[in-house]
Amino acid sequence: MRQSFFYGTVILIVAGAATRILGFINRVVLSRIIGAEGMGLYQMVVPLMYFLITLTTLGLPVAIAKQVAESEAAGDFRKTKRLLVLSLTLTGALSLTLCLILYLGARTLTGWLFSDERAYWALLASLPVIPLASFSAVLRGYFQGKHNMTPTATSQLLEQIVRMALVVVMTVTFMDNGVEYAAAGAVASIIFGETAGLLYMFWQFRRQGRQTAERLFQLPLLASLKQNRENLRQLLSMSLPVTMSRLVGSIAYVLEPMIVPFALLVAGYQAHEATSLYGKFAGMAVPLLLFPTFLTYSLSISLVPAVSEAAFQKNSTLVHRRIYQAMRITLVIGAPCAVLLFVFAEPLCQLLYGNREVGVLLREMALFSVFLFFQTPLAAALQGLDYAGTVFRNTLFSSAVKLLAMFVATAHPAFGIHGAIIALNLGITLGTLLHFASLVKAIGFTINFSEFCKIGAAMLAMGYAGSYMANHLFYDLPLIKKLLLSSGSCFLLYVVLLVGMRVLGKQDVRRIPWIGEQLSVFFPRR
Repeated sequence: MRQSFFYGTVILIVAGAATRILGFINRVVLSRIIGAEGMGLYQMVVPLMYFLITLTTLGLPVAIAKQVAESEAAGDFRKTKRLLVLSLTLTGALSLTLCLILYLGARTLTGWLFSDERAYWALLASLPVIPLASFSAVLRGYFQGKHNMTPTATSQLLEQIVRMALVVVMTVTFMDNGVEYAAAGAVASIIFGETAGLLYMFWQFRRQGRQTAERLFQLPLLASLKQNRENLRQLLSMSLPVTMSRLVGSIAYVLEPMIVPFALLVAGYQAHEATSLYGKFAGMAVPLLLFPTFLTYSLSISLVPAVSEAAFQKNSTLVHRRIYQAMRITLVIGAPCAVLLFVFAEPLCQLLYGNREVGVLLREMALFSVFLFFQTPLAAALQGLDYAGTVFRNTLFSSAVKLLAMFVATAHPAFGIHGAIIALNLGITLGTLLHFASLVKAIGFTINFSEFCKIGAAMLAMGYAGSYMANHLFYDLPLIKKLLLSSGSCFLLYVVLLVGMRVLGKQDVRRIPWIGEQLSVFFPRR
């Protein structure tokens, strides 16, 4: 079932929000069962597992989404199937080989990478996840290339629901054997979630036609690889730069917890102070900053095949319209998130963490989250236009600048942990501006500044109203009621202003799946 760009994006946003909330609940439940020690073992293994999944998928989900969109636009449906076979074969070979190597060297690897050897059992439990998640990622890319976002959205929700249903059973069952086995049980619950998602994806594929599905598995894989070197070259020419970009981000993520605490020691802080400050920054403030990014992730998934298809058809007008739609949706939805994080940073952190100091750090980053929201759709647009290498170079440069600035600024006694925030904001802004400049250079992309200025004015009004209500109208109310009433009221003001300034209209709301037609009666035409 082919879906419009806007319809598919909204489906992914709704599913992404639900998945993010369920994942947060799952994390809270898990921490209460296995405690800080068990969570430590869990956290040692899970980031490595997702890093290895990035390696084994080789950026193929993005590449196959682009290539399938182009082959579908050309009416070459046989090529679509060949691309899927090639991607599944390559991913399967890499993931299974890596899992065998890890299984044989798990004891040695645990001693090298982890400070606690009990992480061995969690590492073993994580191995089946790698091929399952890799196959699922490729199939999602295939459906995305066919402009059908429902399988991606549904499989993600299904995975999270199955994980939540089993995580308690898996951890409690093994808890009597020791916390290391409980942590391994928590990791093993991911296996069942990924299996459920993968089975659903295969079921969706078979629904396209039993003959099509059977033909896929009857193709001689080695012969397919030999006969389709050009298809493989096309896939790898895009997938490898995508993988390198992600690896650069992953490496930067790994280096940050080494650089920042050390820089704080250089600045004159004691070891326990440096650890505490970094925990507030990276463990509390940054996750809140990143929480709304499921919006831009959903946009990027839809944008790659949409832009690829339009570019393949040499429809430059549609290319520009798709990218502008993505940026407009990003700003309309992302702007109020940035305002809410800025205005309510301290009370929000007091409510969630019991620590208002974290709110000070969050507020310093909040407004720069607008640049963060734009970064992923801009990168997706460049990838869809076959500029994945440009994305890699931009990411490498901005990450290098961020890490260098992070050490220099944080090590300065006048800045301390605020230097890490300055560097993070610098890296986010630089990366986004580089992507935008590359897009302008590549296709002469432009934006409607008057519309963006209207959204900016609505942001300012929303921020002022939210601050005034929290500090005056609802000042005496309990914290959670004050947050809900103030944030809800100022968000409603934001929507009213966008409608009044003709930024949002009937045609925008009508595109919302399921409820758009009913809601559109309350909105005027733009």
